[in-house]
Amino acid sequence: MSTFKAPKGTYDLIPPDSARYLAVREAIAAPLRNSGYGYIETPGFENVELFARGVGESTDIVTKEMYAFETKGGDRLALRPEGTASVLRAALEAGLHKAGNLPVKLWYSGSYYRYERPQKGRYRHFSQVGAEAIGAEDPALDAELIILADQAYRSLGLRNFRILLNSLGDKECRPAYRTALQDFLRGLDLDEETLRRAEINPLRVLDDKRPDVQKQLVGAPLLRDHLCEACKAYHEEVRELITAAGVAFEDDPKLVRGLDYYTRTTFEFVHDGLGSQSAVGGGGRYDGLSEMIGGPALPSVGWALGVDRTVLALEAEGVELDLPATTSVFAVPMGDEARRLLFAKVTELRKVGIAADFGYGGKGLKAAMKAAHRSGARFAIVAGERDLAEGVVQLKDMESGEQTAVGVGEIIAELEARLG
Repeated sequence: MSTFKAPKGTYDLIPPDSARYLAVREAIAAPLRNSGYGYIETPGFENVELFARGVGESTDIVTKEMYAFETKGGDRLALRPEGTASVLRAALEAGLHKAGNLPVKLWYSGSYYRYERPQKGRYRHFSQVGAEAIGAEDPALDAELIILADQAYRSLGLRNFRILLNSLGDKECRPAYRTALQDFLRGLDLDEETLRRAEINPLRVLDDKRPDVQKQLVGAPLLRDHLCEACKAYHEEVRELITAAGVAFEDDPKLVRGLDYYTRTTFEFVHDGLGSQSAVGGGGRYDGLSEMIGGPALPSVGWALGVDRTVLALEAEGVELDLPATTSVFAVPMGDEARRLLFAKVTELRKVGIAADFGYGGKGLKAAMKAAHRSGARFAIVAGERDLAEGVVQLKDMESGEQTAVGVGEIIAELEARLG
């Protein structure tokens, strides 16, 4: 028994459960690949300042949750707590925005890290699939991403999720709202840290989950009442496009995403079967982020969907994914000659795309057949000295128990026909 365990707040993905996580990642990525999004992968750690500038110095992510460290060379790095800042940094560094084909559409999948109090649905190491459309200000792009996320969830069989939608305005109309909200917050009975946060970024206080704070926020001024005409028109077009696509959503005037870079469209996917950690994904428009991290003006929009929480949502709805069999054929050799022959046949089966495994370790027939059953294989190929002398192998249907002699040279074609 090992004395080592996974660090607190983390988990190991092991078979067979890991197959569900892979299926969820694939389902989320599929509509993106079908819509012009190319895959991008960034390092697991970045310069601390990338997140301080982009995510926001007043956010809990930067002030409390980021895993930051100093290298032997004196560089200040952090394990990535989210994906957008990293993806935008990589796109700028590679000059993707200079190719003349905007927006640059990217998707990614990876692990992220935040130092949080562990609970079900909230981990210190978690997995997300995300998408970013960089370099275009167009309501159709915002709508496209919301529709693609909805499509991904429905392809998995999820039904009991809701889409919350809001607009956070832009640099023209948000300052007036910021002032009105700060005036309101100064009149509340808030702790010193929350009051400090209100002075830096008052919208973050609206995202405070504490019941005593939420109770005092009843009657707070709403951003929708302060939107400029351009933001109102933009938001209305997003709503119309989503509605025309048959995607249901709820207007939530108090929805504020927890990162400082959001502007205009903001949205969240929630699942009421998950308790307090109900958000399974979300995103929005971040028109000023590129400039925050030293790039040119590149209006952009994106989202990230949590793989871990999506799996929990599937469990909450009792959805069983239709996962492909890890093994379709299991070879059981009896004797050295059969071992050499069946090993070659297993290799051939794999080359033609049939999932096949082999009875390793020289097990006896009984033990080898138990291994075949545990593998979940639909068919077993069994061969001994007498079979090979007759030029055949025994093909056993593991569901019906029916066994048929098949010529050695015909086994590949026979299995291709039976497995379709």
